Order: sequence, then structure tokens, then C-alpha cells
Amino acid sequence: MAAEPEVLDELHRLRARVPQLTGALAASVDGLVLAHDTPGVEPEGVAALTAAALGVALRMADATGQGEFRELLVRGVNGYVATYAAGASAVLTLLAQDRVNVGRLHLEGRRSGTRIGELVEAATARGELVTPPARAAPAPSRSRTARGMPRRPTTPTPNTPTASES
Repeated sequence: MAAEPEVLDELHRLRARVPQLTGALAASVDGLVLAHDTPGVEPEGVAALTAAALGVALRMADATGQGEFRELLVRGVNGYVATYAAGASAVLTLLAQDRVNVGRLHLEGRRSGTRIGELVEAATARGELVTPPARAAPAPSRSRTARGMPRRPTTPTPNTPTASES
């Protein structure tokens, strides 16, 4: 995306304005990373979770008659995760320490969300690629299953040729 450097600059400026931010990420509404400044956090995972949370937030706002999605705030023991609309096709997710001034977080998050939305929409209007091309997913671990249990050795089924038979 040609707007990626501009979006990344906006994320850096936002983190400078709100020192209690520990990360900032711009993503498409379908969970693809556009730009990120998230030290120590996997941006692809956060973007995917943001898309899932966004889906629930959109449905909740609609079901309760609250109108179009604007923002979502999650408070954990160690801090906040805030997601803001960034135009029609992007979102801004911020990670903040527990001691952040939430009013300031909202003020700056909303401003940056608006700016990022403008950058993404301008790139779209110019016909530029808005979401990065899909990357190959890392190969799954061969030693553990999804539940963390050791895998059992697999044996070929009868009538299935093995590498030495072909």
C-alpha cells in the first residue's frame, strides 16, 4: 500500500502524543495489517482479533439501535485495548498501559482514526492496493497439536503408496 508510510508516521506521532501507549496498529476491517508499531505483540494476531471483535461490536451496535460503529474499549488488569473506526474500510487498535488517561486516549485515538481513514480512502481512490498481499502462513508445528498434546506417529493407510513405492 502506497499510504503505508504515511499511516505508520501517524501511528508514530500518536505514540509520541500519548506516552502510555504500548502499541498501535492500523488494519483493514477484515483483519489484514496495514501498518503497525507494536513492539512485543504479533500484529497479525491483533489484527485478526480486532476484526473478530469489530464484527461483534457492529452487531451489538446494530441490535441495540446505537447506530454506526465508532469505537470499542476493553479494559484488562494490565491496561486497555481500544479500537476506533478509521473510515469505512479500516480500524485503529491501540494498546495502552493501565495508567493512561482514558479521555486523552479517546481524543487522540479518534483523531488518528479519522486521519488514517482519510489516508486509506485516498489510497483507494488513487487505485492503490489498500491491503497488503497475503503472506504465506508459517508452517504448523510438527511436534504438538493445536491442543498442545504430542502428535502420535501417523501410519499410512493400506493401499496408499509411500514415497518408496512411487
